[in-house]
Parts: sequence; structure tokens; C-alpha cells
Amino acid sequence: MTDVALQPTPEIPDKLYFKIGEVSELLGVEAYVLRYWEGEFPVLSPKKSGTGHRLYRRKDVELLLRIKHLLYEKRFTIEGARQTLQSEAKAPKPARVPKRVQAELFSEDPLPEIRRELQDILQILK
Repeated sequence: MTDVALQPTPEIPDKLYFKIGEVSELLGVEAYVLRYWEGEFPVLSPKKSGTGHRLYRRKDVELLLRIKHLLYEKRFTIEGARQTLQSEAKAPKPARVPKRVQAELFSEDPLPEIRRELQDILQILK
């Protein structure tokens, strides 16, 4: 078996749902490990299909990658990883800025856009 800590972070395919076998292969851990982590990390809750198969969403796969990183690379205990995830969940999230606003904020010369907006306001006021 290869050293888990040396494996690069895998690219997550663009899909809505992943079967446990796909996630297992993607993360490089056995399916029983994923089922065990489900019991140890309450924030991890894959959907179940009508036949009872686990269906992981992208956010579940990202969370599993985070769990694997904490356990295998950072060498956290299960309890330590659980507490870390809980504290991260409680931390305030940075506000999301729409891409249009980001483009305006970080463009090299915002004056043409400002001038256009002021002209629009002037037209409304006339």
C-alpha cells in the first residue's frame, strides 16, 4: 500500500451524486472506512437511494477529503478531527461578493464604469 500522506488531492468529477465505490476509489480508502466515518462525524450524512445505497454529494466528498487530511496527514485523533470540523463550522464565513462586483472592485480603471453609472443617474433625474 502507498503512503497516504504523499498522495495528491484528487480532482472531484463534476457530478451530482457519487456511489460509495467511486468515493472510496477517489479518496484511496476502503468503503468500510467511509461507513465508519459516517458514524463518527455527524456532519457527514450521505443520501440513501431507494435501494439503500449511499449517494454522496460533492460537499460530502469535499468533507471526506478534509477528514482524510486531518486524520492521515495531520495525524489528528477522531475526536480532534471532529472538534476541528465543529469549530470550522462555527467560524464566520467571509461574505460572498458577486463576480460583477468583484470585477468592478478589482478592475484597473473603475472610472469609466463610475462615469456611466453617474450618467444613468443623471438621466433618471432629468
